[in-house]
Amino acid sequence: MEPKESASDSGPPEEGHHGKGHQNALERALHAARALILADLEASDVARADIVSLVEAAVTHRRWWVGEWPEGVAFVDGLVAQDVQDALLERYGRWPVCPVCVGADFHALDVEPELGEEPHWVCGKTSTVVARVGYLGEKL
Repeated sequence: MEPKESASDSGPPEEGHHGKGHQNALERALHAARALILADLEASDVARADIVSLVEAAVTHRRWWVGEWPEGVAFVDGLVAQDVQDALLERYGRWPVCPVCVGADFHALDVEPELGEEPHWVCGKTSTVVARVGYLGEKL
């Protein structure tokens, strides 16, 4: 007598980027990116409801983007950070303001690498790495 198949064993195996496993990994990556950006917004004391809505819009856009290019899931943290930074610039001004350069020349930090894993906030004028995306609170 053969053992019965359990519910988790039934059905076709998950394959490619359309499988449930990929969808779960995508959602985990998006939730992690959202949490990292919210942490940086909190650290900068700018996590108001209207700004959190910009984060949600960026996450929604990147969900579609990764659906089109599944290999891009590893880059979501930096891309969501850049999307939020761009949206904030259009509506409110530069964010996050560079804590390295003090004086009248206020400028925002850059996300580097622009398309890569483990993105960091970097001062573009001095090439100083300030913090990993999501960890500005340790540096501000």
